[in-house]
Amino acid sequence: MSNYLAVLQKSVKFFGPSIAMNHNAVRTLCSVPAASYNFETLKLSTPKPYVVHVELNRPDRLNAFNKRMWTELGECFSRLHNDPDCRSIVLSGGNSKHFTAGIDLLDMMKLGQELGEIEDIGRKARLFEGLIKLYQDSISSLERCYKPVIAAVHTACVGAGVDLITAADIRYCTRDAWFQVKEVDIGMAADVGTLQRLPKVIGSQSLARELCFTARKFQSAEALSCGFVSNVFESREEMISKAIQLADAIANKSPIAVQGTKKNMVYSLDHTNQEGLDHIREMNMTNLQSEDFINAVMAQQSKDTVPTFAKL
Repeated sequence: MSNYLAVLQKSVKFFGPSIAMNHNAVRTLCSVPAASYNFETLKLSTPKPYVVHVELNRPDRLNAFNKRMWTELGECFSRLHNDPDCRSIVLSGGNSKHFTAGIDLLDMMKLGQELGEIEDIGRKARLFEGLIKLYQDSISSLERCYKPVIAAVHTACVGAGVDLITAADIRYCTRDAWFQVKEVDIGMAADVGTLQRLPKVIGSQSLARELCFTARKFQSAEALSCGFVSNVFESREEMISKAIQLADAIANKSPIAVQGTKKNMVYSLDHTNQEGLDHIREMNMTNLQSEDFINAVMAQQSKDTVPTFAKL
């Protein structure tokens, strides 16, 4: 073991200058000023170093999704993906009565008026195609973001809310939380992620299809038993506190290790085991040469040293 540590120490000296140089270049390219996160439908804060709390912020409409929220969610998570001051994210419903009431029907009525002005069915379809793609990309931005996303749900999570949290990495909820894949009740099939992600999240095609075909509500106890959420809390305050605590623990790990882990786990969801193994092998050819690996191993050996990791 002493010989191995000596090799690691030499590696630090060998790779150190180039790693630092590359790190500074990447930080310059990726840095996003915190003050620039200025959204109408979202509220951002930093409760812990490297932890960003994203709150849905349309309490007067029960956090219902309008076009502005769809757009801002996609922009927010795309920017957090590249922000070196963010390593983990908590997503909550803020101070609204519910996490979200789903699609804003008033916004859908505006869309109906816009469609009414177009006579040709082909041109109406083209408008729908663009909107659906915008909404799909908005939800998928959580999955594409390399930073782990912890969804913290209180009371109702309806329709688009289920789409949203199935794209998160970890889901917590309060005891009074309930969920509903609502789309069939308004005459449509869910089209922005639930049908693709929910069966994988809960691991049951039978239950997923039952929930999607019937639009029935399922409560926190059922959500916990089927694996849709991993923890249930008695109050919103306790849930947010525990979610931030978890996000803080993640943020204190190597960002290269955590982000590489998420990237491979997402990739492996729709690839074979061998393809997933090939993917992580190709990633770790580079990542095992990182200063993070060396620092973490040295800290593990010294027992009393807490490793610190440079921004990524």
